[in-house]
Amino acid sequence: MQTNSKKKIATNYPQDALLTTPGIDMINLQEAHTLDELFRERVRRSSDAVAYRQFDTDKKQWIDWTWAQIAQQVGKWQIAFSDLGLQKGDRVSICYKNSIEWVVFDQAALRLGLVLVPLYTADRADNMAFVIANAGVKLSLFADNGSWAKVRDSEIDTSCVETVVVVKGNSEGIVSNISDFLPDQGAHLERGMSEPDDLASIVYTSGTTGHPKGVMLSHKNMLSNAYCGMRSVALKPTDRLLSFLPLSHTFERTVGYYSAMMAGSQVSFNRSIAEMASDLKSVKPTVMISVPRIFERVNNQILSGLKKEKAIKQRMFQYAITAGWAKFKYQQGISPWSPWLLVAGLLDNLVGSKVRERLGGQINYVVIGGAPLSLEVAKTFISLGVPLLQGFGLTESSPVVSVNTPEACRPDSIGLPLRGVTIKLEENDELWIQGDNVMLGYWGNDEATKSVIVEDETGRWLRSGDRASIDEHGFIRIVGRIKDILVMANGENVPPTDIESAILENPIFEQVMVLGEARSFLSALVVLDKVLLKELCNEHGWDHTDLNSKQLTSHINKLVTRQMGRFPGYARIRKIHICPEEWTVESGLITPTLKTKRNKLLEHFAGEIEAMYSGPGTAKY
Repeated sequence: MQTNSKKKIATNYPQDALLTTPGIDMINLQEAHTLDELFRERVRRSSDAVAYRQFDTDKKQWIDWTWAQIAQQVGKWQIAFSDLGLQKGDRVSICYKNSIEWVVFDQAALRLGLVLVPLYTADRADNMAFVIANAGVKLSLFADNGSWAKVRDSEIDTSCVETVVVVKGNSEGIVSNISDFLPDQGAHLERGMSEPDDLASIVYTSGTTGHPKGVMLSHKNMLSNAYCGMRSVALKPTDRLLSFLPLSHTFERTVGYYSAMMAGSQVSFNRSIAEMASDLKSVKPTVMISVPRIFERVNNQILSGLKKEKAIKQRMFQYAITAGWAKFKYQQGISPWSPWLLVAGLLDNLVGSKVRERLGGQINYVVIGGAPLSLEVAKTFISLGVPLLQGFGLTESSPVVSVNTPEACRPDSIGLPLRGVTIKLEENDELWIQGDNVMLGYWGNDEATKSVIVEDETGRWLRSGDRASIDEHGFIRIVGRIKDILVMANGENVPPTDIESAILENPIFEQVMVLGEARSFLSALVVLDKVLLKELCNEHGWDHTDLNSKQLTSHINKLVTRQMGRFPGYARIRKIHICPEEWTVESGLITPTLKTKRNKLLEHFAGEIEAMYSGPGTAKY
């Protein structure tokens, strides 16, 4: 495919934050050419500074770890890896929570030229087994023997794994407890074995098939993305981050881990989502990396609590939003001065400060990615003094492509492109991406690589699969998706057509449309075969004309779940709506070739869809 030079190219970039942010200690790309060199340089510069904080459940207190202490642990893992005879290019995987162990495992692997394959702790065992087998993983770290046993006992052959290390549990067979696996002393951190273009990690992401694809990211891919991101929104050594998105997610890994290391910022590891409120008060983060769902939940809690308050408090909250929004638009140069600015400070003290206290009281900004951010949610928090900076990225782009900044923020956009990243709109206004952050390709899948990587006289371009627009100020907005992928509120990418096909394998289902774009869980509209429906209801003594009965909807939902055994846990259908009539060409809900018109169905069943997402149990995920 040839690119069209007449298509619109994004040419506006934010001001260089590295030149305008005081007190930075940034490691640049001339000082570190690989991710392990980045770590080594940070240890050299900040040996005695606190790098990470982790809660010790036995001592019931937060423990500080300096960069020098982390280096000592990395040295131990480096010796252990070497003693096993692991060679440069061998794959190792980790299935563990965000922690010191995650960091030192990663850094030791990178130093030896090993390729890290991160696994989601919440993923299905068979899905993890597929990733391990597909990547040919030789060594893997798990929390305990049971976690590994579930993967080992799946139907997928994981015999490629020669060594399993567990943080808790017994040493038996190929499994070693971490205390038995690591030596008492480590090795001095000399220059690593990797080069900038070497493969550093294979990150598996959901594709258009039932199995995920392995995105191959080099040292240069992730390192350049971290540095270019800092030129848009710079971290400082005095910044504190609370790490709660999984490090297996490239967004958290690049921005919340490598960028923080680049800046010398301090990172604390969240104990669990359930303990988030307590950890926020303890850590008092200045910067957060988040997906929209976290702030959607907080927003819902705030609004729910307001309903129980007196009318005067409800009005005060609305006044604070109005004044804060007017102040934001004035500071951004969007709107002229407003009388609301006269009372903005007072209202902020009365309302905004209380909300910020829930986040630790010292938040400067939150970088949001992984899924679309609701403008209403953004407006609420921005107005209350919590800047939500929405960005955009793909695992295939390491991942950040664009981001809003504190100085240049349009909450309904995905911001301006990073310096070092080129964006243009091609046919159908598809957003194409070029830069050192673009992946090497998909692991063992040349066909998939060729479908998204285009090479021409100007270089390599990554096709995003998203339709976009660029306004006169250079801000980018996502208009829709060209490829049929649902991006959920937690950042997971789900291919609906694959799920729909699996459900339709049961003959009772005539038509299916899976929903979940920017939502916290998946739901589905279904049309049932009338004959089989009547037989089912007769068998159980149900009224076949009552499609809303709890017994019927519960039974049909179980049938849906049975059809989805090969899909990850986050792709489970939580709720369904049984449609009373077949979707027809005449009704305008399907095409003459019998393809569903998603937008028409969304409009036609808008009320029913909203009911699924606002009824009892919708908070569960």
